[in-house]
Amino acid sequence: MKLPLGSSRCPAAAITQRAARFAARVRGFAHHARRLPSGLRTSGFGFRVSGLAPRATRSSQQGIALLIVMISIIVLTILASGFAYSMKVETKLARNANSEAELEWLGRSGVEYARWVLANSLANPMEPYDSLDQPWATGSGFLGPTNNPIASVQNPLTIGHGTVNWKITDLESKFNINSPEPILQQVLPQALTLMGVAPGEATPIVNSILDWIDPDDQTHVEGAETPYYEGLTPPYASKNGPIDDISELLLIKGVTPEIYYGGIATNVQPNYYSQNRDQYGRSVSAAPSVTAGLTNLFTPLSSGKININTASEEVLQLIPGVDAMMAEAIVGGRQGAPDPMAPGMLGPYRNVGDVVRMPNIPRMLVGQLSQFCDVRSKTFRVDITATLNSSYTRYFTAILGRNGPRDVQVLSFYWSDPATPGH
Repeated sequence: MKLPLGSSRCPAAAITQRAARFAARVRGFAHHARRLPSGLRTSGFGFRVSGLAPRATRSSQQGIALLIVMISIIVLTILASGFAYSMKVETKLARNANSEAELEWLGRSGVEYARWVLANSLANPMEPYDSLDQPWATGSGFLGPTNNPIASVQNPLTIGHGTVNWKITDLESKFNINSPEPILQQVLPQALTLMGVAPGEATPIVNSILDWIDPDDQTHVEGAETPYYEGLTPPYASKNGPIDDISELLLIKGVTPEIYYGGIATNVQPNYYSQNRDQYGRSVSAAPSVTAGLTNLFTPLSSGKININTASEEVLQLIPGVDAMMAEAIVGGRQGAPDPMAPGMLGPYRNVGDVVRMPNIPRMLVGQLSQFCDVRSKTFRVDITATLNSSYTRYFTAILGRNGPRDVQVLSFYWSDPATPGH
């Protein structure tokens, strides 16, 4: 019996038949593939695209990719630079904060050293006075009656990685601006006269200063109280209390910069109203030459007496009864080294009565000087320059009150500006 071709009873023939049909289909597919565009190529049983994208398109795509990469690099560079700068600033701020603390303690150390110097300045029984030739004023020498190295004064002072330069100024070398009003009524006109201020201009200034200090609102003749200052721009009130800082004088009616600082000591030019003028406003004479200002003559802090061994000629002339010749004689008489064989005859005055050794000083003046003067000081200003690692520098000022060898108090301590006179 014969089986039909492709029957399941003849598997080999069926497989051959199927292979023939598949080959025919492949030949037909290849025939159609030859008719396709040249950009299509067969790859196994699929197609591969080639040559369809123009060369310009590929270049454009590559340029865009390169631009994106460059922009990304620039942005990352800017971000990295900003971060690095921020970290540098933060590091510097942290370093400066640490340096500021060290500088402050260097300044406080300088104040403590000044306290030690002033306390031990009282230990020398051979010098019962304070004068400008002693170690506290010169910054060198020995404290006490011996030359023991321990008593040697050091300036500058080295502490750790820093150095401290100090300068002590006797505040009682000036007149106290907070003295009782009857005394100021005598002293202030004399001070303004020394500075060349005309008597007609001096009265409003003197009375305005008195109005600023006194506790009431009663206005002195040609003076000024709160209503006057409230009319200024900006407005402010009269203090009606003691002056705490000598620069407060600049707030008072009539006190100009040249009167406060002194016309020759600074570059301050006389203003229009400080010059003598005729009825048409023309200058008829040069402005007075001011050699000293109020800041050179007065202090808001002192015991109330002037040290006759440290005061200037101008300050001594503020004392009623002391003229320029007497003041010059007093200053000249304290010069020179003291003679142990003749105490009180040469050098600084051991007491106020020693001024009679000068021929130009009448004995009747001793009583007047004793009322206003002394040979010991109790109030001092200390100016400190603190330097750390030779890079950072800060300035400090302290006010010290000396009541005895074991009692030197810090009355105030603050940052200061060396560019400001009387800082």
